[in-house]
Amino acid sequence: MIWRLVVLGGVYVLFLGAEGSSRGGRTVTFSRTQQDESQGQGRARQRRDTSSSSGTPRPFHGPPFTSCRTPLTPDEHRVLDDNTQETGFNGDDGSHVILTWVGDGTGVVLVLSTFSAPIDSFMTGGSSRLYRSTDYAKSFQDISHRINHTFIREEFEVSVGPGSSVILTADIPVVDHPGGIIFTSTDAGATFKFIQLPFHLAQRITYHFLNPDYLVALSIDGGLWLSLDFGAKWTKVHDGVHSFSWGAGIDMFFSFSREDTVETDERGDLVLKRTTDLGKTFTTIHENIFSFGYIGALVFFSVMEDPRSPRVMYFSSDQGETFSRALLPSASTEQFYSILDGDVDMLFMHVDNPGDTFFGTMYTSDDRGILFSKSLERHLFDGHRKSDFTNITSLRGVYLTNKLDKDGRIRSVISFNRGGMWRQLNKPENVECEDQVKNCNLHIHGEHSRKNRIVPMLALSEPTAIGLVIAHGTVDGGYNWRGTLKGPHHYSILDSGGLIVAVETQREGQVKTIKFSTDEGQCWKSYNFTEQPFFFAGLASEPGTKAMNVSVWGFRPEEDGQPMWVVVTIDFQSLITRECNDQDYEEWLAHATDEGDLKRKGCLLGVKETYRRLKKKSVCRNGRGFVVSKKQSPCLCTREDYVCDYGYYRHLCLNGEEDELLTAGYRKVPSDRCEGGFNLQLAVQTVIRPCGVKPSLGPPPARSPSPITHFDTARERLVLILVCAGAGVIVLVVIVSAIIAVKGVVQGTSSPVYRFSNLRIQDEDNSIVDLESAASSNGTACPQDSDDDLIE
Repeated sequence: MIWRLVVLGGVYVLFLGAEGSSRGGRTVTFSRTQQDESQGQGRARQRRDTSSSSGTPRPFHGPPFTSCRTPLTPDEHRVLDDNTQETGFNGDDGSHVILTWVGDGTGVVLVLSTFSAPIDSFMTGGSSRLYRSTDYAKSFQDISHRINHTFIREEFEVSVGPGSSVILTADIPVVDHPGGIIFTSTDAGATFKFIQLPFHLAQRITYHFLNPDYLVALSIDGGLWLSLDFGAKWTKVHDGVHSFSWGAGIDMFFSFSREDTVETDERGDLVLKRTTDLGKTFTTIHENIFSFGYIGALVFFSVMEDPRSPRVMYFSSDQGETFSRALLPSASTEQFYSILDGDVDMLFMHVDNPGDTFFGTMYTSDDRGILFSKSLERHLFDGHRKSDFTNITSLRGVYLTNKLDKDGRIRSVISFNRGGMWRQLNKPENVECEDQVKNCNLHIHGEHSRKNRIVPMLALSEPTAIGLVIAHGTVDGGYNWRGTLKGPHHYSILDSGGLIVAVETQREGQVKTIKFSTDEGQCWKSYNFTEQPFFFAGLASEPGTKAMNVSVWGFRPEEDGQPMWVVVTIDFQSLITRECNDQDYEEWLAHATDEGDLKRKGCLLGVKETYRRLKKKSVCRNGRGFVVSKKQSPCLCTREDYVCDYGYYRHLCLNGEEDELLTAGYRKVPSDRCEGGFNLQLAVQTVIRPCGVKPSLGPPPARSPSPITHFDTARERLVLILVCAGAGVIVLVVIVSAIIAVKGVVQGTSSPVYRFSNLRIQDEDNSIVDLESAASSNGTACPQDSDDDLIE
């Protein structure tokens, strides 16, 4: 895969394909710590150079870069000035600001200003304020009176459900109060209804994913409560509940404890139940579980089958009616499993390594969640159980993450076929390697970078911005920011990728400048959006990338020394006025390169995808009605469309049926839609029959007649005798070995041993590379057997 990358001082704009996780959400939280406030007060007493968009920048290291900066014309500056609004929230003492977009394209934004504090802190004078905007955060109205100026803690946030439903949860003392208080709205916060609860909430209320009237809540005493009329009336479903989740339709899953003890979940004594009729009847799925979850129509849970045994994973693809043990390594109480991503076709599973290693092994599953294959070894997972694993939503099948090498270096790797193969990222075109280094790669910053006082945004991609990924990074694993825009940035994708905005951020600096690009980061313009710089808190835009405006949030000290929240909203719609037409778009074959077989040019997961993309030179608006269009055509299958499977087969009794997992060492990558081509000649069809029924032996296959061979000379007869004798010895050894093996199986009581293939890939010179040192842990060459990584 060829990458075309534009370097923006630590911000890398990546274009997937020959030409080049989303973190989209409805709620964003900005925080102001006491340290920030003290910095703000101290800075207010200093005279600052307002010609800079931030504080004193860090020294710039690294080679120079060729970049494109275009100044604003006077007319462009005037248009942006006329469409930039600044709002100061005077007298607001909240340490947290929570922004929530309500509905799609409504322009309604709710802002809750509050703070984290003990449950009775409101008695000491703390307050919450609620603001509402109906013009995409250009102006706000204080509507705190609509919730009686009630204190709402930051942890509960603003719950937004389907449509225009909103729930705010009040924080009141438990003593002398039979239950909590919520405020509900069905008109995007225009009005609120006061509701007294018969219990105190332990966490925020959960909506049903389709019906906003169906609500589920967990009380502080472990009660599971259900409402079918948007919180007006509540019914207790079960006691002793630890966790719950909606399933398909109105199915609900929950785990509970028979004994009301705190350590129950740690001992693995929880019971998993399901209700299909909203709490009227229950079905027990499994006992002795540690935890459970629901993703991609699969129910999964970890079980301790014996107090002395490690945990194992079980999966169900039929809402818990039946379940099967996943063929995965077991985990001790000091280890953990983590579902990284999943859908109806497959799951990404991280299994922690024993000890405090901060890494583990990533596996990918089949569509049943039973068979797992190694995808990536030494996958990085920090001490807070956070991973850099990211689904690049701008192209199908692409994932990005970091791994920890044996030498302690962190390396970024990317997969273009859903974890089938991983490779390091090529360095950007306009970046040179460090002195005395011939080859280097791009390293993407993630959660681990926080330990180095670097707090970058995670990689950003959007389904509507085809092939575009924005991420912070450096070359060769260093932390010296490089590029034409010095320092780290916060960034956002607008207008379905037609507009990118970025704000430079410094740890102790103030901001007043926003940079924007209409050609996917090739050229940038800068605009000073305020005359009074303020301390930066965050960048916010409407989810879905359809909007043309963005809000810059922060705070600045007031005359009394107290910090004041500030928001500046810039609307680019009046600057980019022309609507795009057919001439502004081009056909773009994703993943096309000039390398390899021309017939497979652009093939990914068995399909060629040609998108209709905006030309980089076109300055126009995609608009809210923009829909991604693409054409697909199947590819011939190759080994790249397969991942390594087990190197042997064994009999499994699954759901009352014996499933003979016979394999040639390969299985097709989930979601791969290739046709024909690569033929697995050694593959044997899977046979499913009731457990205990022996397979019927059919007639031997007919053989074509072979020509008769005569051995006339004594030398030929001697060779024949020696060959036959050798063959006889081999057959005898095989028979004896088989008898011993059968005897061991009959008399032995140990469990069968599962073998995971030692996965390798072929290097460019066709030599086999051990993937202990390579980026990929799953390639095209599958050994038929290996004694590595035995799992008993």
